[in-house]
Amino acid sequence: MSGNFFGQNFKISTFGESHGTAVGVIIDGVTPGVAIEEQYIQQQMDRRKPGQSSVTSPRKEYDKINIVSGTFQGKTTGTPLCIILYNTDMRPEAYDDIKNSFRPGHADFTYQQKYGLRDYRGSGRASGRETAARVAAGAVARKLLEQRGVSVLAYAVEIGGIRCEVFDEESIEKNAVRACDPQAAAKMIEKIEALAQQGDSCGGIVECVIRGVSPGLGEPAFDKLDADLAKAMLSIGAVKGIEFGEGFQAARMLGSQHNDAMNQHGFVTNHAGGIIGGISTGTDIVFRIAVKPTSSISVPQQTVNMAGEETVIQTIGRHDPCICPRIVPVVEAMACLVLEDHYKRQAAMLGRV
Repeated sequence: MSGNFFGQNFKISTFGESHGTAVGVIIDGVTPGVAIEEQYIQQQMDRRKPGQSSVTSPRKEYDKINIVSGTFQGKTTGTPLCIILYNTDMRPEAYDDIKNSFRPGHADFTYQQKYGLRDYRGSGRASGRETAARVAAGAVARKLLEQRGVSVLAYAVEIGGIRCEVFDEESIEKNAVRACDPQAAAKMIEKIEALAQQGDSCGGIVECVIRGVSPGLGEPAFDKLDADLAKAMLSIGAVKGIEFGEGFQAARMLGSQHNDAMNQHGFVTNHAGGIIGGISTGTDIVFRIAVKPTSSISVPQQTVNMAGEETVIQTIGRHDPCICPRIVPVVEAMACLVLEDHYKRQAAMLGRV
């Protein structure tokens, strides 16, 4: 199955299915001699795991990591680093009633068309469960980026049409939806819980701010830094759009308004979102992603079965009524993977280690 590798000089390959034995990741290009403890990676896994609150899936996956290669005496060796997470709360029988029908919004139909078969147990490879492996790899990249003085922070700015009005960084990990506005968060939670009672779901917008990136990172043509970040984000199943800086608002601005002026201290504004010409400017990299409503809902929906016959389907199970809270650490992880890869590509171009 192609398309399972991501990155060039810092490369990962994920494996596993939602209701299979395990999910995991192999990371190649890890800097040797870096102290990294399992608990450091586990902290990021705990942020993504299900069952955290009333607005996430009740599936009980502890996401306990197992590092099976690539470290020795608490330090990275530089050889491929493999992390496995064994699935512990699989209920594939929950999908028996709908295994012969295509669920609206899911990859059931497209996987069937591409491969001639599909793993109907919780979407198999297309499940959000696959992102657990990405978060594990992203934690390794985050550790390396910390040594470079780079930080990555994502948070919800809109859920179910409710928009954050203030930015309070301290409140992000203190509310169930990881919103940057505690008052808006309370309203978001109330709406998500109400939709869950109705068997429905909602989407939202997640923003990411990356600080401390040195200027000059990125390639000028096809491997622009923003292009690679965009690919990383759009490779997350629930993400349907991305914008940098002013984003689509730039289409309504004048050049005199959007251009980032400079003085002797650097850039005066950051309408570009920290990347110009595909290369980092040294200012904060800022982007936002559009997260679609969860596809698995119990509201009756029209579809067809494997025989092409029209039918009505309901997806009953343990699903997130809103993906935004748990997608936040995934967004951070993918951003970390892109940045570490580009740092290593830049070092290779300059002949450095």
